[in-house]
Amino acid sequence: MTTIKDVAKRAKASITAVSYALNGTGTISAATRKRVLEAAEELNYHPNAFARNLKKQRTRTIGVFITRFGGSFYEEILEGIHEAVLKTDYELLVCPESRNVRKILTQRQVDGAIIFDTKIRSDVLLKLASNRFPIVVLDRYLEAEYLLPLLLDNEQGVQEAFQHLYAQGARKIFYISGADSFDNTERTAAFIAEAERHSVVVKTFDGNFTEQSGYDIARAIIAGRDKPEAVFCANDQMAIGFLQAMRECGVRAPEDIAVVGFDDIRLSRYIHPTLSTIGASRHSWGSEAANRLIGFLEREEPLLPVRLPTRLIRRESSTKEVVPQPAV
Repeated sequence: MTTIKDVAKRAKASITAVSYALNGTGTISAATRKRVLEAAEELNYHPNAFARNLKKQRTRTIGVFITRFGGSFYEEILEGIHEAVLKTDYELLVCPESRNVRKILTQRQVDGAIIFDTKIRSDVLLKLASNRFPIVVLDRYLEAEYLLPLLLDNEQGVQEAFQHLYAQGARKIFYISGADSFDNTERTAAFIAEAERHSVVVKTFDGNFTEQSGYDIARAIIAGRDKPEAVFCANDQMAIGFLQAMRECGVRAPEDIAVVGFDDIRLSRYIHPTLSTIGASRHSWGSEAANRLIGFLEREEPLLPVRLPTRLIRRESSTKEVVPQPAV
């Protein structure tokens, strides 16, 4: 196997000069650089990237730790991350829930991490985050110098949803919460706060972010005597399940109950009635996370907390007069 020493011998140059020439660094003459590159080509020599990165204690790899791959929600985030990484010389390692996650993190098998997996404990991330190992989190708010929470503006979105329903005359509004998570906690608190600001008492129901939970809650509500004028669901999947139960029971949206979800998943645009929802660009969310992480690794750009904007997308499930709007 050809080594750097062989190239140095062929080029009649020092090993340091060869290293400078091959890496485009250091100060050597143009003639020496040319002689080294020609010698490397003649000997078919290629630098050992693994050894070089080991010496620098860098892997040139970004780790993405995500709960699961399935569904358009996660797919669009991953697409955004992938597109951003493709513009660099970094590699991408995507890890769903597995027993190897902690090992990959603690043994620093990646240069930095994007976390969207609530099962990875916050105390672990706070201990790991450093100038040599920056971390971006998409599923919780953590404060640390080398840890960036990049989150949706849940409060803005929920306020818009409430104001939309309230402006149409809804005063009896139910809220369907999701599973225990940062986003769910923020959305629930923001919706109740906005309702209190308008002197509206909101009845809440506990779902788990699945279509089935929205369906089951809707069936129970429709079977009872206490029916709302409007329902806000903490995500689209529960809202879709709620609408399915309404259709089966002959309850119309928005005439009988107006329904709004959160996330603007692709299916929300194609069901009948189409689902009003709070949307944000998940592709931009992913690409921003990757760009921020790589920006710190390459240029030490500050990791400043930021909220991604959301907006209300009005569709048929909550208003009769729908103005077509492009997807976020």
